[in-house]
Amino acid sequence: MTSFQSTIGDEEGIAEELAAGQREISIAEFFEKNKHMLGFDSGARGLVTAVKEAVDNALDATEEAAILPDIYVEIEEAGDYYRLVIEDNGPGITKAQLPKVFGKLLYGSRFHAREQSRGQQGIGISAAVLYSQLTSGQPAKITSRPKGQSRAQYFELIIDTDTNEPEIKAEKETAWDRPHGTRIELEMEANMRARAQLHDYIKHTAVVNPHARIELREPGLSEPLKFERATDELPAETSEIRPHPHGVELGALIKMLEATESYSVSGFLQEEFTRVGKKTADSIIDNFRDVHYGRELSWEPPAAHVDRDVEAAVEAAVANKGAEATAAFAASVAETVAGNARVTRSEVATIVNNAAETVEDDTGRTFGSTVRENAVEAAWGAITGVAGDAEDAEASEDGTPLVPQVYALIDEATSTRKDDETVQAMADAVARRLVGLDGDAFRVTHDDLERLVADAAAFVTEQHDVTFGETARGNVVEAFWSRARTVPDDPPKVNVVAADRDASADLLDAMRVTDILAPPTDCLAPITAELVEAGLRKEYEADFYAAATRDAKVHGGDPFIVEAGIAYGGAIPAEGSVEVLRFANRVPLVYQRGACAITDVLKSIGWRNYNLDQPGGSGLPNGPAVISVHVASTNVPFTSESKDALANVPAIEDEIELAVREAARELKSYLKRRRSMQQRREKQDVLGRILPEMADKVSEVTGRSRPNIDGALARIMNNVSIEREVNGETVTLHVENHSSTTERVEITDIVSVEPVDPSAGSVVEMDGEWFLQWKPEVSAGGDAELTYTVSEDAEFDVSVSGVETEKLTVNA
Repeated sequence: MTSFQSTIGDEEGIAEELAAGQREISIAEFFEKNKHMLGFDSGARGLVTAVKEAVDNALDATEEAAILPDIYVEIEEAGDYYRLVIEDNGPGITKAQLPKVFGKLLYGSRFHAREQSRGQQGIGISAAVLYSQLTSGQPAKITSRPKGQSRAQYFELIIDTDTNEPEIKAEKETAWDRPHGTRIELEMEANMRARAQLHDYIKHTAVVNPHARIELREPGLSEPLKFERATDELPAETSEIRPHPHGVELGALIKMLEATESYSVSGFLQEEFTRVGKKTADSIIDNFRDVHYGRELSWEPPAAHVDRDVEAAVEAAVANKGAEATAAFAASVAETVAGNARVTRSEVATIVNNAAETVEDDTGRTFGSTVRENAVEAAWGAITGVAGDAEDAEASEDGTPLVPQVYALIDEATSTRKDDETVQAMADAVARRLVGLDGDAFRVTHDDLERLVADAAAFVTEQHDVTFGETARGNVVEAFWSRARTVPDDPPKVNVVAADRDASADLLDAMRVTDILAPPTDCLAPITAELVEAGLRKEYEADFYAAATRDAKVHGGDPFIVEAGIAYGGAIPAEGSVEVLRFANRVPLVYQRGACAITDVLKSIGWRNYNLDQPGGSGLPNGPAVISVHVASTNVPFTSESKDALANVPAIEDEIELAVREAARELKSYLKRRRSMQQRREKQDVLGRILPEMADKVSEVTGRSRPNIDGALARIMNNVSIEREVNGETVTLHVENHSSTTERVEITDIVSVEPVDPSAGSVVEMDGEWFLQWKPEVSAGGDAELTYTVSEDAEFDVSVSGVETEKLTVNA
């Protein structure tokens, strides 16, 4: 019965009709209809995305030119649209390149560069131009003045979406007050509903780029938002690196093989990849031989088997070389073979060649290639018993001579629960299959060895009703493989490998299993823990700051570094969840927080262990805190083209967790100490109230004078006590350390008259007052006396630092 579907297209010429309607689609035309993929899915978000792309470009350009960034952003209403202006003080763009940079999607200088940068694909700013022309019909207006040029270039352009090429509407030279830099002006359909996200982006950019100065002007702001730079230190300069062998994929490897100028695989590996020198290349090639050619199984030489005597076998195989030379040759081969615990056929060939050359030198007899090949066959047959004369053919075919050695390996590799009968059956089955390998060198790949052992195990299970499980099979495979030897064959030339997909795949497998040093990290420019903290201090008024920068790690051949920072307390709002700052290559990730790996990791951490409130024991913690996470990489794994969220890559998630926990441990210590100080303060307040009452009560009950309790509070609380004693003209500050640790106290006494003869310390006069400063180090249980004299009545005001207020008692 003919199906309905099988009759579709029976009409004559249907294929030609369909072909006539097909045409190539340009990337610009694709994104014209799918602008949401780039973050331009609404007027509110489109404005934020356009600002983001322009500011990111400005930061990249200034840093590449070693210029401290000075970026100006202005948003203003323009009738039914909004006008966006972004200016920077970067190196400018040449006249030839400017139209392509802004008017051609997927045009840029960083896509092929393996080094950290904010933009790589060449889509961002040209996508903003595309969004602008689609929504307002206005061209982008761009002014750029390269450093050193007297005039700026001015362009008005749009993107021809059919060809993905810039269409220039106006072009001229113009004057511009900036000595160098770039300015872009866009009109677009937008609104300010995402004002909070815009402000977050600018603020967070300032946090993660503390070397940048950014100014934002927008409708509704009485004065511009200004974010000054916190450091004049530019990010470390990055260097481009070659791909790492552990990160390349098969198609890319074949392309590299086809393009390289190297002829040998070793040269190709050393020239095209990072961290591959001669030694590493040799290791990769050895692993390639294992995968491509297989290894040769090794066997024990016969010990005292008359019927398999190596010397006799070799002597019998050599003809017409004279009795003395033949005997010396056979004896040398047999002696060397016997000196090896295990040998392969290739090793026997080497032994035969060495023996032949030695005997040739000693006797003058020539042992040609045919004689040597015969000797190898004879010696190998004597060792394995599978290559001999006709009467041994039957034994060779069923593998009987190999069974004792195979039995010994299997018996050693399997558990004691396998009885002798099972091991013997398995040995017989494996030996029979080994003899069936192509050739007599017992060459086999790891995969083929696994299949061979599995087939033998299945046979034994079927014939003997015993189980030879996966673990036992794996142990047997490993027993053979670990004793096998890498073959000496030269690897194919590069052009041969490139033309053979299977050979290329074998090379890729070899690269992936070889231990290779991680890629160098000079391709990355982390913020550093110090500047992460400086950025947080600049924009967040808090009581506590901590930051951590992890060592570089590798994912998919691309190096990456994770940094984390935490700010706590102060003016940070205490209500609701903590504020999370997500960054990738110094760019804030504004949208899709819930779809980001950073958020997932933060939610998975048990924040109660770090003294933060976490309702239900999971999710983001609550409290007055800001948590910042920055991932720097040569290839950040974003979830989409809009680059709003990081993908859930386990290696990166692990490093995010470790970095955050490192900073969180410092927060835990701070909160624990703060709680301890609070409890201490409360205890001191109570004692401060009840001690005078107790002294009064004691005096009343005993009828004696009121006891002196001046130093009692310090002794009870194990505090550092500072008391003033004025005796005539002599002033003494008594310092007593009642704590269990040595304390270094900084004491400043402000006196209204000039002091005379101060003990060790410094004196500074300022505005009619004298400042005496001491920094005594007082051991646990120790004391110090600081003295000076005054000639008349004076007023005193003491200031103490270096010791927490809760551990200090001052009666001065």
